[in-house]
Amino acid sequence: MGMTAPALELVGLHKSFGRVAVIRGVDLQIEAGERHAIIGPNGAGKSTLFHLISGRFPPSSGAIRLKGRDIAGLPPYEIRRRGLARSFQVTNIFPRLSVFENLRCGLLWPMGYKYAFWRNVDRLVELNERSERLLEEIGLADRRHLPAGVLTYSEQRALEIGIALAGGADVLMLDEPTAGMSRSETDQTVELIRRVTAGKALVVVEHDVGVVFGLADRISVLVYGEIIATDTPDNIRRSEAVQEAYLGTARHGEGAR
Repeated sequence: MGMTAPALELVGLHKSFGRVAVIRGVDLQIEAGERHAIIGPNGAGKSTLFHLISGRFPPSSGAIRLKGRDIAGLPPYEIRRRGLARSFQVTNIFPRLSVFENLRCGLLWPMGYKYAFWRNVDRLVELNERSERLLEEIGLADRRHLPAGVLTYSEQRALEIGIALAGGADVLMLDEPTAGMSRSETDQTVELIRRVTAGKALVVVEHDVGVVFGLADRISVLVYGEIIATDTPDNIRRSEAVQEAYLGTARHGEGAR
């Protein structure tokens, strides 16, 4: 591993809800610049794992380290400020604001503009120029004045990725970024993800195996709260343990979310 800490590291991570153990001792290292997919059958605990990393849930035990610094139990806004951003399964944007205004909102705090109701944001040249560059980067420059709520679903997902990027995160987590898309929309979104995450650590949960095997450098397979394999896409594809998990013959434990 050398002297550089992983971009993201999970050590002995556990999460229980009452008596139900959902995450059971997950260990995982994701390096800077790596694209890492987490796959598994329904109920494996993938969403819970995302919530733990991004601060929505506190872990029951174990460590979560972002670039070597412990972030377990920190609130989501603090984790984002330390360099980790995420998207959700359900698109999370301001539908009545314009596309441009959505991105500008995402840039305000990272660029040092704190709460000041008397400041006219239209006069903040650097902020507006950076918002324009981000619009170009995610391919929505020609939609800049539209209310975000009227964008197509794939465009809304692109906007959400742009908002996540606005904070300058080194680690980007995407939860089912192509769910519900047509094949052409999926292809466009995968190309966008590949382009805008270059040099960043990407963690993605995705059910489309074509997306997973075409995008990820490594894949981890989560089954009933435990990682049963982490390897390259080719080795994961050939793994008997992974095939058994998806065929439903992996051992069963208590339910996971």
